[in-house]
Amino acid sequence: MAEIAVNIAGIKMKNPVMVASGTFGSGKDYEDFINLGDIGAIIAKSITLKPREGNPPPRICETPSGMLNTIGLQNAGIDVFLTEDLPYLIKFKVPVIVNIAGESVDEYSQLAKRLNGIPGIAGIEVNISCPNVKQGGMQFGVDHKLTGEVISAVKKATKLPVIAKLSPNVTDIKVIAKAAESAGADAISAINTVLGMAIDINSKRPKLSMNVGGLSGPAIRPIAVRMVHEIFKTVKVPVIGIGGIMNADDAIEFILAGASAIQVGTGNFVNPKIAIEIAEGIKKYLVANKIESIKDIVGQVKI
Repeated sequence: MAEIAVNIAGIKMKNPVMVASGTFGSGKDYEDFINLGDIGAIIAKSITLKPREGNPPPRICETPSGMLNTIGLQNAGIDVFLTEDLPYLIKFKVPVIVNIAGESVDEYSQLAKRLNGIPGIAGIEVNISCPNVKQGGMQFGVDHKLTGEVISAVKKATKLPVIAKLSPNVTDIKVIAKAAESAGADAISAINTVLGMAIDINSKRPKLSMNVGGLSGPAIRPIAVRMVHEIFKTVKVPVIGIGGIMNADDAIEFILAGASAIQVGTGNFVNPKIAIEIAEGIKKYLVANKIESIKDIVGQVKI
């Protein structure tokens, strides 16, 4: 039998397939379609200290092989998450990883402190693709020093495994990944969405209210695979691959590039059963190729 269970920085998962933050909500919309307990791990939608309304519509539009979004981190805040969403999620006995977002290093630290020691939380994923209000709106994830500051602050505030989620909108993602690792990140997830724009040729206006948004879906997969491989060669901590994964073949491509686990994002909107199907497909691939464990193919691309 092929082994597909993985351990990412102490987070034990029955399979390497996670559902990405912002694409699965609190899981309630998917319970009618799948057994949430069969997923490797659930990453909750980004939470902030206080509730956020998000950006005005339109904030989603379809693009060739993908979609643009500018949701603006809409969420009910950490208090509602802890009292309503978390109790629902933990009943499925699947690792719950909480994605946190802040506008300052202190906000990230406060969020990590609030989550520390709470039963049912397996780890924290740090969304560093957020604007630093004290730095004129510069994203934390585009500067290696700011990345290091955020990850270091989160690590000091919690005993939970810390995963740094990197932005692809940088000159050299290897520098950012190394900064996150040096600051104490227990794992790296990559990539977040790629900045993009779409224009309505009739109105001559952008299709999104905020003009630009994050591009996700199959269109970004080759970019993500390349960056995952670069990160894998640069750091020693586990890498979690994200970006346009729509089937088991896509997931295996990321694993060969260096990912120890993967996240499904946009695919959840297309097929609510996709995470389970990908996990099954990975196992079939291992069996067909007489590979004993998924660990045996991590980073085994022949360059």
